[in-house]
Amino acid sequence: MTICVDCRMIDASGIGVYLRESLPWFLQSENNFLLLGNPSRLQCYSSNANVKIIECDIKPFSLKELFFFPLKTARQINSASLYFSPYFNIPHYIKIPVFTAIHDIIFPDMPELTSKIGLAARMWFYRRAYKKSQKIFTVSEFSKSRIQYHLGTKKPVIVTHSAIQPEFLAYRANIQNAQKTQTIVFVGNIKKHKGLAILLDAFSLAKKDGLPHRLVVIGAKENFRTSDNTVLQKIESLGGEAVTFTGFISDEQIMEYLSKAALLVQPSLYEGFCLPPLEAMVLGTHALISDIPVLKEIYSGYPVTFFRNGDSSDLKEKLMELLFNKKPSSPVLSDDLLLKYTFKKTASVILGELK
Repeated sequence: MTICVDCRMIDASGIGVYLRESLPWFLQSENNFLLLGNPSRLQCYSSNANVKIIECDIKPFSLKELFFFPLKTARQINSASLYFSPYFNIPHYIKIPVFTAIHDIIFPDMPELTSKIGLAARMWFYRRAYKKSQKIFTVSEFSKSRIQYHLGTKKPVIVTHSAIQPEFLAYRANIQNAQKTQTIVFVGNIKKHKGLAILLDAFSLAKKDGLPHRLVVIGAKENFRTSDNTVLQKIESLGGEAVTFTGFISDEQIMEYLSKAALLVQPSLYEGFCLPPLEAMVLGTHALISDIPVLKEIYSGYPVTFFRNGDSSDLKEKLMELLFNKKPSSPVLSDDLLLKYTFKKTASVILGELK
């Protein structure tokens, strides 16, 4: 069987990780692969005897992809047995069976994140992918239930979890009792569903009660939009160096921040899977996370601490409780928990379904 894999988003954040870490396991199978994307970025796979690269620089979800996709490229794709995309964009002229991934379906669940026109456009893409796909992959039972709620139950929706990157496990093996600093880490963007405003409210309350820690936001302050003025005001009201932004940093730097942090806080209002708590725990740092359904699903059995979703007062109390040594200094993960989510498992499920 020859599988065409859309690799144009291989450098994206969550989607890119899902693809990059699954791809080596794909290539170990007995199948042949056409990898669609930037040849220079995919060069590392070209030495595999079962790999051929199809050059394509057309942006996903663009008008060109939808209506003016090159016939030559489409013919190359259609020479494969099937087409797999790690997201839900599908080029025009694809005639072979299509399999896509919808990691979450946040916009109809949280329509306040976009305009009416934006929501309509996104729903069009969701429905198009659902209609054209033989099967849909997603990353949690929660996301599966929401996809079925919004798009229907006629198509199979298969859960293929995201997972920890091997680099984190290797880094874990090289750190022994990392010296903790007085930092609280938040990983994510500043969109409303990530819950940074709730964390800032809780952090401000904790500061008034004498909390000495800094809040480190792993991300760029420049990403704030005009609509985020209230969040900026909250940060400015804290003054000084209470809140700092790392800007874009490497995975190595992220691992260093996580391993040295006193605590990771994930105050998300909505997620499809959410890796930072797992990454933090692997590196010996406690995770304080909101009790939304998907996080309770994914982190069931893990030594995390939950706070009431959207409740900054409860988050503040849990912050103070954890940071004043009422819990062990480092979470302990059994081998079963360390290996509960792996990309080897994810790739195996996907390949099994593609057959």
